This record gives sequence, structure tokens and C-alpha cells, in this order.
Amino acid sequence: MRQVSPVDAAWLALESRDTPMHVGGLFEFTLPQDAPADYLQREFERMREVRTIPAPWNLKLVEAPITGTRLPLMREVRDLDLDYHVRHSALPHPGGQRELGVLVSRLHSHQLDPHRPLWEVHLIEGLEGNRFALYSKIHHSLVDGVSGMRLIMRTLSSDPSESATPSFWAVGAGERRPGASENGAGPLGRATHVLRGSATALGGLSRAAGDLALAAVDGRALQAPYRAPASVLGDTLGGQRRFATQQYELRRVKALAKTAGCTLNDFVLYLSGTALRHYLGEHATLPDRPLTAGIPVNLREEADQSMGTAIGIMIAELGTNVGNPLERLRAIARSTAEAKRHLARLPAEARTSYTLLINGAYIAGLVAGLRGRAPAPFNVGISNVPGPTEPLYMNGSRLDALFPLSLLMHGNALNITCVSYAGTLNFGFTGARDTIPHLQRLAIYMGEALVEIEKLLGGAGRAAPKRSRKAAKAK
Repeated sequence: MRQVSPVDAAWLALESRDTPMHVGGLFEFTLPQDAPADYLQREFERMREVRTIPAPWNLKLVEAPITGTRLPLMREVRDLDLDYHVRHSALPHPGGQRELGVLVSRLHSHQLDPHRPLWEVHLIEGLEGNRFALYSKIHHSLVDGVSGMRLIMRTLSSDPSESATPSFWAVGAGERRPGASENGAGPLGRATHVLRGSATALGGLSRAAGDLALAAVDGRALQAPYRAPASVLGDTLGGQRRFATQQYELRRVKALAKTAGCTLNDFVLYLSGTALRHYLGEHATLPDRPLTAGIPVNLREEADQSMGTAIGIMIAELGTNVGNPLERLRAIARSTAEAKRHLARLPAEARTSYTLLINGAYIAGLVAGLRGRAPAPFNVGISNVPGPTEPLYMNGSRLDALFPLSLLMHGNALNITCVSYAGTLNFGFTGARDTIPHLQRLAIYMGEALVEIEKLLGGAGRAAPKRSRKAAKAK
């Protein structure tokens, strides 16, 4: 038996037909040049031959014996039905990016079965250009973006000649570094540390709450939660999803961020905010006040290889009310700098609790059934997850791109997440189908935003080498 943490229990409590709480990934591969005609069939058979399946892939929710109510507990199961969890799909050949996007959007819309371990993987063949894809989804109570990326890095190989790379579900979670969560020797030492940590956390949370209260009334750069302007992004959701992608040269984006004097994360927010400004101006109503973004922050120590959710949160504005692109970027940089200072003043013991402080009222409203009437702390979630820096292979097939898919909740109808990989920056846009129509246009507007700021900054990113593969894709 494993106790589910309070944060992970919240993801389970929010699970519904309209708000499935899983995250996903789309991995696009190129087959080896010498791949036989039955290569993918062999791969599929190999994937289903795995016999030893570790956590988190073998964890199943525990139900109360009489009522059947799901408890905040998980247990490991020995016998998994891999025929259910690992599936084979095919696109009409030759399948393009549009056809792939339609299939992945549909797969991501369906809930995971709560009576089984909470994950699925789909092998998708039929992509044009001698390519295939893997789409995976796993419940957010089991992994977050960082821990999910670490699982992937443990399975794929940097050696294109390796022919025995394990499947995702054959490699388990790393263990937390010994002593990372405990100080002191023996029960008394640990208890003393917990009491001291609790006192420190309470003091830090009190100061943080005071800063946020002042930010809500005095117009400082720090963005307070629950002040997000009303927009189409705050609607009640249905269960269907749309998915779109963009891919850029990482060196190109970094060069532009350096020229602008901001961080890569600031630049990601700028591209997102500019695309949203264009999208809302064309398809809905652009609010007078700036949209705000909730930005996850990894709270793990470098040696911490645990799974589950270990993220903090900071809130920054997206400058959507600023017409001048350079002024918009500066407004975003000022806002993120203040958010970082605010988070840095929190003691380490308080940062997980701070996430609950920010989201607590929102989550409580959703659990109470308020749906789209629950006030959201920010307009849109935007994440930047560092990924592998060198090309990776699965039994000789080169991983060309990996695109993240996220979860949505009432009041947050859009998520934008990017992952760096082998010199590229890969954006995944997850939107509520009925709330965010023409999602692919948002991806196109982001590409236009990059070209526009590049011209204004004097072409700083143009010296970066171009990929032979098409960089911009919309689904």
C-alpha cells in the first residue's frame, strides 16, 4: 500500500468525464533505414512481452470494500493486462500531421479506467516519411512533467545501434535520495525537524499571503492569484480536446532571448502571450487587463528521482494588453522577475504548501461542483520542461520530436507546455474542443510572433542552423 500525497489526491478528486486528470506525450520516430517490413509488428509484440512491471506503472487505486469509494491509497498489482494498456493503431497511409493530430486529440479526450493502473500507450503506424509515433498518457497523480521526462530518459538510448531498449513501463521510478526528506537521527531527531520545519513553513506562508494581499490592491509587478481577467479561457469545459504543435530550433530562441536581455522562460511566455493576443483579438474578446499564466516550478533536488507531483507555482502576466511587442516582452520579464523573488523568499519547507495556498480555493470550488463558476487563480497554464540534450533512439528508431499534452480544468481551457530536446524546442497546445475552436491557428500565430520579434531584434536568431525537417506543424 502507498499513501497518496495531498497534492496527488487533489488530482484524483478532480477526475471527471469533462476533466480527465491525465497528462500525455506524443513521440515521433523515424524507422531505421534497414528496418524490415514487419519491424513495427515485432516492436508491438516485444512491448507486450514485458513481465516485470514496476511502480508507478503497476499502481492501482484502492477501493473501500463495501461502498466501492476510491481511497487516497494505491497498491502494487502483479498481473497487468498489457493487451489493454498497450494498443496498436494505424493511420490511413500516408498519414500526415493532421491525421495524427486528429487521432491523438481523440485518444487524449478519453478517461483512464480507474479500476486499472492509470496509464495507456498507443503505437501508431502509417505516418508518411517512413515514420511512426507513440502516444502515452498517465494520470497526473502518478507523475508530473519532470518525473515523466525522467522516466523517458531512462528507457531510450543515445546509441542508434542498441537493439534492446526497454519499454517505458519496464523501468520504474527512482528512489528519493537517502536523507533528502529527513534530518536528525532517530524518531526524536526527525520529530524535532518536522516541528521546526512546520514553524518555518507557517511563517513563510504568512509572509507570502501578506505580499499577495498587497499585490492585489497596490498595482505592484507581483501578480496576485484570482485577479485574472474574464475571458473565453475561463469557460466550463466539455470532455473533448484538441491538440496542436510547434517546433523551433532551440539555439534560435535562446539567441533571441539573449539579445532581448531576458530568460528563455520569459521568451516562452512572450510567444504564448503574443499568440493569445492575436487569437483572442480574432476569435473572441481581448480583455483590457493582461491575461495571467500559472507557471509550474520544479521543487525536486537534483538527486531526487521520485515520481508523483513535486511542483510549486508562480503567477506572471502575459502582456496581452500591450500593443508594442518589445514593451510586451519587458512587461513579462518584470512580472516573472518579481514572481521569482516572491517564491525565493519562501523557505523550502513552505513551497509545496504554497501551491495548495494558491490553488486551494479553486480546487475546493471544483470539488464542490461549481465547475466554471469556481474562480480560477490564473487564465492559462504554461510550462517549460527541460528534456534530453542529445538524440535518442528506440531500438534503432530515431526520436525526432516529443510533444507534451496536458490536463485542463474548468476555468482553464488551454494549456501550453514546451519540452527541449536535442537542439529543438517542442510546444504542445492542449485545448478544450468546444471552448477553443481552431486551436491550430494559435500554433500558427506563435510562429508569426517568433518571426515578428526576430525582425524587431535585428534577426538575432537567424544565424542558428535550420533543420531539414519541417519545423512548424499544426493539428
